Amino acid sequence: MDLELTGRVALVAAASKGLGRAVAEELAANGARVVVCARGESALSAAADAIRAAGGQAHGVVADVTDPAQIHYAADEAARVFGPVEILVTNSGGPKPGRFETLTPEDWDAAARVLLMSAVTFTRAVLPGMRERRWGRIINITSIAAKQPVEGLMLSNALRAGVTGFSKTLANEVAADGVTVNTLIPGYTRTERVVELAEHIAKTEGISPDEAEARWKREIPMGRIAEPHEFAAMAAFLASGRASYITGQSIAVDGGWIRSLF
Repeated sequence: MDLELTGRVALVAAASKGLGRAVAEELAANGARVVVCARGESALSAAADAIRAAGGQAHGVVADVTDPAQIHYAADEAARVFGPVEILVTNSGGPKPGRFETLTPEDWDAAARVLLMSAVTFTRAVLPGMRERRWGRIINITSIAAKQPVEGLMLSNALRAGVTGFSKTLANEVAADGVTVNTLIPGYTRTERVVELAEHIAKTEGISPDEAEARWKREIPMGRIAEPHEFAAMAAFLASGRASYITGQSIAVDGGWIRSLF
């Protein structure tokens, strides 16, 4: 199926590894010109090199998603190299795990900057051009915690739900301009973040990381952890011309973990 992505300019945040890198690779494989940004220059260069080695077009920009000036720089650099951003994928590392009583005001501020305000600022940087051209795709990567809170992840549960509210409201505001806005919800996927969570649970409960992962697998109807490329396939579809009538949605790629009907 032609996703009608050839020549489209995409900006993918936190794309040096994990889900962000998988999404960038999938977009590039379908013909998009991809700008990848992340804080770590070495891993970022490796990701961009891998995309180019596979025949895709990619450019890396070192940027910290908690810094508004660096976010705007990434968008400007994308426009300089490939053209105005037509597809935006916001993404970031997960916030500090913990229960309410273990979290400081500073922890809350940091989580708000990395999860909610990064999505808002990226959108500010690219949305005016999308509306002017009457075509755009904004995909905000959240987490299953946004729909079904995960024990011990107070910050993620609270702030990712905020991203969902922001996305849904924005989707309604810009729908008539040809811009779609959706959130994409990864379940337990084989990334460094999941490894870190398993280690945190192991330390907290006195079990092994393997036991923590086995518990997740028992909760997932498919009985396994996802691979990043499975998540990236849905992101590429939402970014495509084929998804022109899908907006304001929160779509889970979770193997059935979320139990709710909606």
